[in-house]
Amino acid sequence: MGAGVHGEALTPENDDIMTTAATTYAFEITLHALPVEAEPGPPLTDAWGTWPTLVVPRETLSMPMQADFDVALGRLGEMPRLYVEPDGSFVWTSSRSAPSPGVAAWQVDGNAFEKDGRVLLVDLKGRCPAEEFDRLLAAFGWPGQPLMMQLVRSAVFLGEGSFRGHAAARGLSGVGKP
Repeated sequence: MGAGVHGEALTPENDDIMTTAATTYAFEITLHALPVEAEPGPPLTDAWGTWPTLVVPRETLSMPMQADFDVALGRLGEMPRLYVEPDGSFVWTSSRSAPSPGVAAWQVDGNAFEKDGRVLLVDLKGRCPAEEFDRLLAAFGWPGQPLMMQLVRSAVFLGEGSFRGHAAARGLSGVGKP
């Protein structure tokens, strides 16, 4: 199975990783706007599988998202159990009461960076259910704003579909494992 320009398709060996609302994602990423100039890149093979990557022209990384920085922080501040600072740093945790059956306690640490009043990029680290991750992305204009994710340790870019498969595979193994 091949990857589209946005990396939505998973390689055959990863087809068994399905993401659902109950899926827990684990990640250490930088969130960027997906430039139209992104092209399919060489696959990444890591402890969680083989993943299609994106090659992104360096100059496009300085292009901010469509989301207004202050509006994005306001959206974050409206989310339950999310504490956000005016400088863009934030932490979001699961409820202290018993989480849903089969869902462990979770936390996401983040820092949004600004350029010309808009969100330039967002560093995200932690784990959370897939549906909560979607709520987080929505604060930055998703799904209207196409996004890509840079894996911090591998320094490669993934399209949203590849990222979701990677984060789900990593979530199955637990945070902090190789």
